Formats: sequence, structure tokens, C-alpha cells
Amino acid sequence: MIVFLIVLLACFLLQMVLPWWIIVVVSFITCAVVGRTGKLSLWAPFFAILMLWTSVAVFKSIANDNILVDRVAEMLGLNKRWLVLLITVVLGSFVAAISGFCGHHFRKAILTKKTSI
Repeated sequence: MIVFLIVLLACFLLQMVLPWWIIVVVSFITCAVVGRTGKLSLWAPFFAILMLWTSVAVFKSIANDNILVDRVAEMLGLNKRWLVLLITVVLGSFVAAISGFCGHHFRKAILTKKTSI
């Protein structure tokens, strides 16, 4: 739960001033420091970014009467605006999940004692 909250709050605050890919750095560092298991380090960032990006995308889309989402859907050849939002949210969540999983395994690799054969 702590990984979820850290990723959610840090990404929310940092994405106001930094590019979208800050989710990679935040997920990696959070899971490298706090992530206890690989399963937690995979799913916590996934659901944190899923929730964050869904809420922000819906909030911003409703505020401008779905103009941007409709134009992007038309540009991609999609008929449904919700499909554009779904693709965006799932891709961002997948990136955060993989980054968190890599962060956890990075910590495991660093902390594992090297044994000579």
C-alpha cells in the first residue's frame, strides 16, 4: 500500500512540471527502496498510474468537451474516444509496472552477496 501511495502522489506532483516519463524514475526508485516483493513492485505502480492517469484524463477531457480526445481518435482511425483513453492509460500503467519490477530486481541484484565458486 505504501508503494501505491508513494507512486501515486509523487507522480501526480512531479508530472505537473516534468514530462510523462517521470513515472519510470519514480516507480523504479520507489520499488527499489520500498518494494518488498516482485508482485507488489509490479502491481502497485500499475494500479497507481492507472488510477492517476484515468482520473486526470477524464477530468481534462470533460473540461474541454472532449475536443482533443476526439481529434486524436480521428487521427488514429478510431471511432470511440474511450478507446483512446484506454490505450493511453494502459500503456502508461504498463510502463510504470515494468519499471517498478525492474527496480525491485535491481535492489535484489545489488543486495545479493556474491559467492565465489
